[in-house]
Amino acid sequence: MLRLTTLPNGFRIVTEHMPGLKSASIGIWVQAGGRHERAEQNGIAHFLEHMAFKGTKRRSALRIAEEIEDVGGYINAYTSKEITAYYARVLSPDVALALDVIADIVLNPVFDPKEIETERHVILQEIGQALDTPDDIIFDWLQEVSYPDQPFGRTILGPEERVSGFSRNDLLRFVTEHYGPDQMILAAAGGIDHDAILAQATALFGGLARVGGSLIQPAAFAGGERREVKDLEQAHFALAFESPGYRAPDVYAAQVYATALGGGMSSRLFQKIREERGLCYSIFAQSGAYEDTGQITIYAGTSEEEIGELTHLTIAELKRSADDMTDAEVNRARAQLKAGLLMGLESPSNRAERLARLLAIWGRIPDIDEAVARIDAVTTAGVRGYAATMTGARAALALYGPVGDAPGVDAIRQALAA
Repeated sequence: MLRLTTLPNGFRIVTEHMPGLKSASIGIWVQAGGRHERAEQNGIAHFLEHMAFKGTKRRSALRIAEEIEDVGGYINAYTSKEITAYYARVLSPDVALALDVIADIVLNPVFDPKEIETERHVILQEIGQALDTPDDIIFDWLQEVSYPDQPFGRTILGPEERVSGFSRNDLLRFVTEHYGPDQMILAAAGGIDHDAILAQATALFGGLARVGGSLIQPAAFAGGERREVKDLEQAHFALAFESPGYRAPDVYAAQVYATALGGGMSSRLFQKIREERGLCYSIFAQSGAYEDTGQITIYAGTSEEEIGELTHLTIAELKRSADDMTDAEVNRARAQLKAGLLMGLESPSNRAERLARLLAIWGRIPDIDEAVARIDAVTTAGVRGYAATMTGARAALALYGPVGDAPGVDAIRQALAA
């Protein structure tokens, strides 16, 4: 059973009891991520997420880990463009402990200067690792050229020069600006008791003062190109087009289209480029949606000699899909999306995540049947129509490796429009 309670200060508690489960997932989702940062703050939301585990007024960093792991639980966090989440998975009798620990790290971090320097070094190592991982860093570059000179286009990790300079006061300022009760959602799913969680959450968060909504700069997809030539074994190719935000009426058509295009082994790109032509090991397409924008992204890794042909075939499939996308392909893509959605609901962690995200997006929790119905409502004609918009859309391109002679974004645009 799903239950939602909003405290007078705006703090929201949403839970879903899953009969028969002996475990639960519980966490705090804060509506403050990378796109809420000012330019001089780029990377601080992620830095703050790291620092939450480095000690509170009541617990040392070691004690935070021990209290959860002593009961066999798991605790973690992540930062995205629009959300920072702190969550734990525990057995049902330990839900109160998990909530107490999570509330402590969110509300009472000490930001010890020594720990700040230690974690700064860890994050700089993380940035270095990303730079050494071509199929990671290329997506950061793609984001930057898609949304240049705006918060939505900046990396979550932030640049080294910013991370190297963050102070304790910078962390405290971001918390003050964005970690108000009206910007937080407590979500829990599994073997839980809503009333018990509500009572505990009221004691922990009910006395906090509102801070007001977090304003974000609207995202404006511009497109462009970044090409980094380097002596690597693989030429890495990432292409993006703007797609609908998560409230747009055609968001499901975009998701079905991306799935049919490159969402699995039966998809067009995988079959044509890998299976028939053997031009790559990895190729896929995916659709992501956000507050006011989205992206359809295509990625492949290939050789220097074959990147030209791979690009040509990718554009050909993009154009062809507007004319001959079949009912069978659309039915398969819809089935994949529905199966992924419904199978995910068997996990309390996925359920809690879904509750928090839907509440952040809609201010309510749409029934799962509503999402399934919207997927089912996507027609072959609708997918073909959406595919046709790709031919005139702005494009963003990131290339990394032996890519000096690879076709550029202007050539791709011309080929799409031809």
